Amino acid sequence: MQSKRTRILVEGAVMLALATALSYIRIYKLPWGGSITLFSMLPIVLFSIRRGLKAGLAVSFLFSLIQFFQGIGDGLFGWGLTPFMLIACILLDYIIAFTVLGLGGLFRKKKTAGWIGGIVIAIALRFVMHFLSGVVIWESFGELWEGFSTDSTVLYSLLYNGSYMLPELVITTVVAVILLNIPHVRKLFRPDET
Repeated sequence: MQSKRTRILVEGAVMLALATALSYIRIYKLPWGGSITLFSMLPIVLFSIRRGLKAGLAVSFLFSLIQFFQGIGDGLFGWGLTPFMLIACILLDYIIAFTVLGLGGLFRKKKTAGWIGGIVIAIALRFVMHFLSGVVIWESFGELWEGFSTDSTVLYSLLYNGSYMLPELVITTVVAVILLNIPHVRKLFRPDET
């Protein structure tokens, strides 16, 4: 029992470290947060598939804290938010948004279709958190990129957050499908039955 717990902790730590390292490889970074990374969410969702929701949510919560500290480095506190909006931003854009990645193992017993479904749901929920943040918190920032602005907060948030979350969803899902179709990798990430 103790060796299994230790193995889960070690696997979780390795996947957390890998996800964190991959999150620093940014293919594209948007001006007010959000970026397309080198499938940084993949280790978290694969860990959740392997070890279940409880372990997956625990590791994804730790990942959310790391992402929050990265956000501080990106100037989070310099954006001029009120204390209430800053707390809402921390919750929606970091803590909840990255913790929901632990739901990647939601359908882990359903094999490939369930794994892909869990990954898509987890990343879609992350998008929803960023979208809500855009509608509630970032409505005062109306320009997406030079020459384009909109008065619609909902449209703005949809376009801004979709511009990086949709590619993240596609990249993560495609890489997961490729990896999970390699027999040795599939065996490595199959759900732990106990």
